[in-house]
Amino acid sequence: MKAMILAAGRGERMRPLTDRTPKPLLKAAGKTLIEYNIENLVAAGFTEIIINIAHLGTQIKDYCGDGKRWNASITYSDEGETALETAGGIANALPLLGDQPFLVLNADIVCDFPLHTLRKPSTRLAHLVMIDNPPHHPEGDFALNASGLLSEQGEQKLTFSGIGVYHPDLFEGIPVAPLKLRPVLNQAIRQQRISGEKYSGLWMDIGTAERLETLAALIRDRSETEMAL
Repeated sequence: MKAMILAAGRGERMRPLTDRTPKPLLKAAGKTLIEYNIENLVAAGFTEIIINIAHLGTQIKDYCGDGKRWNASITYSDEGETALETAGGIANALPLLGDQPFLVLNADIVCDFPLHTLRKPSTRLAHLVMIDNPPHHPEGDFALNASGLLSEQGEQKLTFSGIGVYHPDLFEGIPVAPLKLRPVLNQAIRQQRISGEKYSGLWMDIGTAERLETLAALIRDRSETEMAL
């Protein structure tokens, strides 16, 4: 199964840090955000990786290269200076992703979700990893019912983690143009064709400079604890 890292975003909330450095190349505890994700993917058996790029994308391409230093093969889906949003970006990358289901994750998240478990076959158009609503997104995104299907409405909504497996058919007819993922998901959810699971482990969306500092502190604390043991 191939994997795609979404790395084309402008990172507006991280400015001025992202004025000259793309958000995936911002560092926490001496390592770039995108590198944490590449390492997690390779450890889970995902070695064919596509990265979409736009704003300052050449820097990402220069930094990650062909992926050999991680024992991976990395190719790039270049969207130019204007990012195509998530759905448009995936549609643009479909020729690289092939005709089988593929994993997609945001470049600006850090988690310890067991990605290898997402390699199992599914008959759904998508399978999303959901989490409890973080403070910066209290309203949530979708509800998860007892049968494992997602719905737009429900008493207890969860937040989409930015980790999901998609079948190429989900993006059939989607134009290569700026388009968010939410309307594409909503349509398939109404057809009961998207499943999900809840994850309660470590997950962070590094959307602000403060969260980047929090991540760096967390990594340092974990390293010190491991050294003490």
